[in-house]
Amino acid sequence: MKDNYTVQVNATRHQIEEFKESILWSDICKELDFWTEGFNREEVSIVDKIATENLSTAATLTLVGSIDGRKKAVAYFKQILDVFLNILEEKENDTRRNETN
Repeated sequence: MKDNYTVQVNATRHQIEEFKESILWSDICKELDFWTEGFNREEVSIVDKIATENLSTAATLTLVGSIDGRKKAVAYFKQILDVFLNILEEKENDTRRNETN
């Protein structure tokens, strides 16, 4: 079965660009950076523990993978406004192509 999920962006380019420059978005990004720092500290702690205690259990490896996943999710979220802008640009390009055909 084919997945027909598409992201619908209801904001305008101007609204997204304005929000991207806002104090609120800056505060959100600072908080996300703080989260990433915490994930890095947690990961270093686990790696140090693995090195000193020779741990290589599945639970430890799963935890390291979980931390990596959280870091990737935060990094993706910090780029979400650019993703929305790209979606709008693709939509505009599709509209132009359809108008010329």
